[in-house]
Amino acid sequence: MYDRRIGRPRQILVSLFCLFALGYFAYHAIVGKRGLEARSRLIERSRQLGPEIGRLEVLRARLERDVRLLDTRDPDIVEELANEILGFARPGDRVVVAPVPERGPATGQPPAGR
Repeated sequence: MYDRRIGRPRQILVSLFCLFALGYFAYHAIVGKRGLEARSRLIERSRQLGPEIGRLEVLRARLERDVRLLDTRDPDIVEELANEILGFARPGDRVVVAPVPERGPATGQPPAGR
């Protein structure tokens, strides 16, 4: 005949193993590398980077437009970009340079008395 007292320690061991396995997987589902906390950090990071992504997309669109215009080999566009980016000017052009306010060495404030 079967004695239930003999199988009792085995049942306890199996139950403890199942509880340990359940705890292990629950811990990694929440705190693990791809868990819920990591997901919330990624969502927060994407919110922070949203404005920068928008700014970079605008910059990319402008650069693509410049590349398309350069591909047409239009001399006016080449001259405009040379003036804007490289600071070149024709010999007869007048260049107006706006004065840059001086900053103090440590504080970043304009020096006193000027």
